[in-house]
Amino acid sequence: MAKEEKQPAAQDKGKGKADDGKQTNGVAGTKEAGNGDKKEDHDLPPAELSEEDQKLKDELDMLVERLTEDDKSLYKSALDAIKTSIKTSTSSMTAIPLPLKFLRRHYDTLCQTYESWPAGEEKESLADTLSVLGMTYSDDEDRRDTIKYRLLAPGTDIGSWGHEYMRHLALEIGQEYQRRLDEEQDFDDIADLTRTLVTFFLKHNAEADAVDVLSELEMIEEMKKFVDKDTWARVWLYMVSMVPLLTYPDNDRFLRTAHDIYVQYKQLAQAMSLAIRLNDMDLIKADLEATDDQALKRQLAFIIGRQRLCIDLPETEENRELQECLNNAKLPEHFKSLAKELNVLDPKVPEDIYKSHLESSRTAGMTNTDSARHNLASAFVNGFVNAGFGQDKLMQVEGGVAKSWVWKVKEEGTISTAASAGMVMLWEMGDGLDKIDAYTYVPDEQVKAGAALAMGIMNSGVRYEGDPTMALLGDMEGKSVAVRVASIMGMGLAYAGSNKEDMLEVLLPLVTDTSLDMQISAMAALSLGLVFVGSAQSDVSEAIIQTFLDEDRSHQLKDKWTRFMTLGLALLYFGQQEEVDVVLETLKAIEHPMSKPASVLADICAWTGTGAVLKLQQLLHICNEHIEEKEDEDEKDKDKKDEDGEEKRDTSGDQLVQAYAVIGLSLVGMGEDVGQEMVLRQFGHLMHYGEANIRKAVPLAMGLISPSNPQMKVYDTLSRYTHDNDIDVAINAIFAMGMVGAGTNNARIAQLLRQLASYYHRDPNALFMVRIAQGLLHMGKGTLTINPFHTDRTVLSRVATAGLLTVAVSLIDNPKAFILDKDHYLLYYLVTAMHPRFLVTLDEDLKPVQVNVRVGQAVDVVGQAGRPKTITGWQTQSTPVLLAAGERAELEDEEWLCLASVMEGMCILRKNPDWQAP
Repeated sequence: MAKEEKQPAAQDKGKGKADDGKQTNGVAGTKEAGNGDKKEDHDLPPAELSEEDQKLKDELDMLVERLTEDDKSLYKSALDAIKTSIKTSTSSMTAIPLPLKFLRRHYDTLCQTYESWPAGEEKESLADTLSVLGMTYSDDEDRRDTIKYRLLAPGTDIGSWGHEYMRHLALEIGQEYQRRLDEEQDFDDIADLTRTLVTFFLKHNAEADAVDVLSELEMIEEMKKFVDKDTWARVWLYMVSMVPLLTYPDNDRFLRTAHDIYVQYKQLAQAMSLAIRLNDMDLIKADLEATDDQALKRQLAFIIGRQRLCIDLPETEENRELQECLNNAKLPEHFKSLAKELNVLDPKVPEDIYKSHLESSRTAGMTNTDSARHNLASAFVNGFVNAGFGQDKLMQVEGGVAKSWVWKVKEEGTISTAASAGMVMLWEMGDGLDKIDAYTYVPDEQVKAGAALAMGIMNSGVRYEGDPTMALLGDMEGKSVAVRVASIMGMGLAYAGSNKEDMLEVLLPLVTDTSLDMQISAMAALSLGLVFVGSAQSDVSEAIIQTFLDEDRSHQLKDKWTRFMTLGLALLYFGQQEEVDVVLETLKAIEHPMSKPASVLADICAWTGTGAVLKLQQLLHICNEHIEEKEDEDEKDKDKKDEDGEEKRDTSGDQLVQAYAVIGLSLVGMGEDVGQEMVLRQFGHLMHYGEANIRKAVPLAMGLISPSNPQMKVYDTLSRYTHDNDIDVAINAIFAMGMVGAGTNNARIAQLLRQLASYYHRDPNALFMVRIAQGLLHMGKGTLTINPFHTDRTVLSRVATAGLLTVAVSLIDNPKAFILDKDHYLLYYLVTAMHPRFLVTLDEDLKPVQVNVRVGQAVDVVGQAGRPKTITGWQTQSTPVLLAAGERAELEDEEWLCLASVMEGMCILRKNPDWQAP
């Protein structure tokens, strides 16, 4: 019975404690304490307190009373006792420590006492205590007592108050800094306090808090002083993962600081990938020269070559091999070794891809009619599927050009068909030149044009000594329009991203010459945009803007090709962020329907891959505008018919602006995962409520946001759009499915495309696009990717994105304007984004070496405790291996050390001197 009587009291005691502190210790927990009437809340009646708690309360009341008396000799011992009581109070994470609760009612008294005391050690000690008690007033925004009293007691050991107090202090430092910034006050004292906090955080594994507080005070550059060999890796990982979430110029400052930390700890491969993200050529060259280790230098050269940046080294014996690495000269050789390993060297024919026997029997015969259109599609499919293998069964037959597939297509089709030979010989300039040279002697101008384009395609992404492409394509004199356009496009593809000054002499005059056809000028501008992508080259931008202002050109600027001139201008500012504003201001001053689309396009390119939320909002606003209404208002007060015509033309410019904005959503949002998710949801709304011009652009935007990354939610949605009432939407959706699955051989998409071939067997345009999509899906027999992100999805290739954007722009408002008309060769702009999705391991002499690697799904380990695994669901394979989107590889054991920061592409391995075989 005695037991039963005791029980309610125990329960009561527990209940009292639990109810007392509903929230967490420190910042959040104090809100509970701050609400309601302070006196009643915290003068708890004795009945509710246990004996132990009552004793503590009386003791604290007595100590506070001592501090308010006149006997100064008692101050020090009383303060020490209060501090000890707070520090030693054990409390669950969910409750506020009891001493803080009991002292809260004396807080104002203690504050007044502090004011009355003379300066000295006791006064500082009291300020130290008040700073901790001030946490209980954190719900009052304007009352930042924790930092106020902390600054009055700077010399004390603040770390001893524990982690929750330090975090609370960091929070108030941020608020105080903002206040002083607004009132233009000095904040040196806060900066010193922050440095103390950072040291504490790094010592206690709170790297994220350290980075956050420095970021808040815009002192992130100081992080270099605080990190050491144990903390730099985790700090760096967190800093780099934050970059997509920051605005300009903070994102640049973070990258530069992280880069410097890497260089400080001799991690040059990681530093190089950051220098590439910053697009700072001086930094890239400095990193390349920062080491004398030849093997590491070659690895850095491979990283630079993957981004297709051009660096010319002085000619020495040592540099020759290095220059080859920079030029991607060994790419075809390693690609072939991968194909041999996977047993896919044998050429495939289009029928192997179409698998017509699997299409429904009713239509099987009809889709295979031997029409010129069908043969043209087969030429594309053959080019994409056998890309880079150097062998095929359509173009390179016994009997040479005379028996080639080229003669099975009509007129303009011969350009694309002849150019597909360049696709097959991709990266193989040596063998390829002889085979393509044969086409240049054919009397047909279209075939010659195809041969010129083939040379550019073949040279895309690799560089050769002697520069044969420039020599063969650079001379424009006396060539027909078709050959000139093909040569211009070929040079753009071959030298994309190279910043090659020689190109200015050849192509700039074509942009400014008013006597030329708009198509030639626009393609020249686009090629210059590709060559100088992201460099803000002033000569080119001035030439293009001058063309817009030129009176003689005003009638030509309504030409359909003008969009490629605006695209050329936009590409110059790729990734330049706020640097693009000058051009936007200039374009505002130009009165022309194309100036607004040009400025939207330039803005999109400048912010591609940044995930900037404000840009996404702006673009959504553009999509939200209703064009019809503007037309109606103007029609009310129009008098003349020609004014009406003028109005109609203007709306086409507005419609193009909206279509570009849709594409812009995917380009800006592709930079980080959360942004991607949000943008994909927005596309659903745009499809439901958008006008026709917006709906045509949505499938392309969906393709652009995950190229070569077949996510179920994306291709399922696209599959629904392929049966849309608007045939243009359907055709764009079919192409987007090809992009999403490009180079993956995804069986589900292959099945969907076969069904579409049966469904559209009577529509030559849609069927043509189905065939192209099938060719893309099986690109390189499943060994290539067109995803512009590389180095573990951290670095965005400007050249690749520029190529993808060009194809999207050609399809955007009407697929029949270019690709389904006579300009299907624009599809070859995809070549700038094509790259093997392999991992090849080499030894220090660049000879292939077979090692076991684990390949699995990449895991985000930012901010996780300990040493978490970076991949999950892995399988062990021996190199060379294929990597799918979102996969990561790591070495199985420590026998070899990898010199690259990320295991993808070409990796150089070094024997580990400390390794002992088990």
